[in-house]
Amino acid sequence: MARSDLGDYLTGRRAQITPSQVNLPTDGLRRVPGLRREEVAALSGVSVDYYVRLEQGRERHPSAQVLAALAGALRLGDDAREHLFRLAGMSSVPRSPGAGDRVHPSLAQLMDAWPDNPALVYNRAYDVIASNALADALFCDWPGERNLLDVVFGPAGSLYADRNEVARNSVAGFRLAHGQAPDDPRVREVLARYLRDERFARLWREHDARGKTLERKRFDHPEAGLLTLTVQTFEVRAAPGQDLVIYHAEPGSADAQALRLLGTLAATRALHPEG
Repeated sequence: MARSDLGDYLTGRRAQITPSQVNLPTDGLRRVPGLRREEVAALSGVSVDYYVRLEQGRERHPSAQVLAALAGALRLGDDAREHLFRLAGMSSVPRSPGAGDRVHPSLAQLMDAWPDNPALVYNRAYDVIASNALADALFCDWPGERNLLDVVFGPAGSLYADRNEVARNSVAGFRLAHGQAPDDPRVREVLARYLRDERFARLWREHDARGKTLERKRFDHPEAGLLTLTVQTFEVRAAPGQDLVIYHAEPGSADAQALRLLGTLAATRALHPEG
């Protein structure tokens, strides 16, 4: 029987919801993690047979009303809800034909004008397609490929003080990006490579899909030491599929001093590359 992305997503999300989260009684041992199919069906107001057909891929085009009910039953956030609708072919956001690998020169110039803020642009494949000098210094000149998943899941992952949390958020964001451009060759290439990584594959099976929001990240940098930065992510409206990420330290803090140190070291190396 041919499974579907929609069915796999429903199965994965169902496994992440506990009965107590939806005010259902727990009745001892359960054969499946999370909710049972009949419980999701009841919460969504559809028949068990219909819901089973959705998970098994025998029904692939539920109505918007059914999707909205499923999103509510599975406690999906805005990004995850949009992902659900997209998998059912009902997204209001058009799919991008590609991951995009060019940054407008004016945006690159703007990033270079921020001496105190690491900034980068990445595409749906999580390739870093532009970065300023301070971002290069923060990410240790991008060991391996210039790809955010390489940073998180490669040896450089120790850069993150909260590596497990960053990994979970990164996979959730990549799943959302994959849903927006599932046929893009570069996105598929990156996914295929990382599905061979046990940690990535385990998180991918959770079917979590959500974009980046305002957050704080703790870095354990080999030169600057521990620092905490606020991270803000913006969609590049002129280039769908590209996101601009800006890191910011609290003014006057030790974190701001650490960023200035990184900037000084980067400038020194640029002037004396052989030093």
